Amino acid sequence: MRTALNPVSRLIDSLRLFCYVLEMKKYFFLPVILVILFLPKSSSGFDVTGLQPVSPYGVFSTFSTESPQKGKIALSADGEILFDPDFYRFLFKSAYGITDTIELDVTIPYIYKWADQVDGFEDIAVGFKHRFVGEKKYGPSIAYILNASIPSGRDEFSTEGSFGGGLIVSKRVGPVMGHFNVLYEKPGTGSLHDELILAAGIDFAAAHNMKLLAEIYSKKGFDSKKFDSTELRVGYRIKASDILYTTVGAAFDIETRDPQYRLLLSVSFLLPHEKKIIKKLYEEEE
Repeated sequence: MRTALNPVSRLIDSLRLFCYVLEMKKYFFLPVILVILFLPKSSSGFDVTGLQPVSPYGVFSTFSTESPQKGKIALSADGEILFDPDFYRFLFKSAYGITDTIELDVTIPYIYKWADQVDGFEDIAVGFKHRFVGEKKYGPSIAYILNASIPSGRDEFSTEGSFGGGLIVSKRVGPVMGHFNVLYEKPGTGSLHDELILAAGIDFAAAHNMKLLAEIYSKKGFDSKKFDSTELRVGYRIKASDILYTTVGAAFDIETRDPQYRLLLSVSFLLPHEKKIIKKLYEEEE
């Protein structure tokens, strides 16, 4: 009986440690969260996706400074169910390790049943992420990102192309990895405004193959002069195998904007798969 309770006990201990770390980390994240929450708000329109991280190299939409190793590629198929307004978003994403510190990213979003009848692609987004400062004992790792969107989407979902960049900061403390992003993007048409994103997230290693995720994500969209969306996102990620990751989450709009909440699902693969060589030692019988 005691053996059967061990996994449950370990999970409870992990959750307690997670709460403790959150309590300790509030002195770092609280100023960031307060800044995001008290930014001036305005009404929002369609939520353009833009470039997104590929699991496990990010939280949900918050980028990590980590990248796939040189020559490796991460592929992801994501789905979102959005409520109020009701529609579906599907994402096809990839991240390729050009070097151990530089990656090429591609995001292809598709919208289904917008306004109950409009389907089509958003603009395809591409970008480069470069980690130019490695993590030190007391210092974070830092990366910059350069990105652009190709004017390839349906008119209702397109910005006629865009370009931008941003700064990514990550730091590990024990089982917790924290991330902070500042991202800027300029649209290809003068009728839209510049986009600004502030994001902060953490992933907590609750077990050897599971991480608990939390993220706060605030955006000033292309159709607004002020910040029009702030979401709290929570969930978990399971490493099903050496090459397979599954992420499940939910997002809630703190400011009661559109969409008010959404469900998130992601399945990602790391390729090529390297088989582990296990050497067996045999003792000769005398």
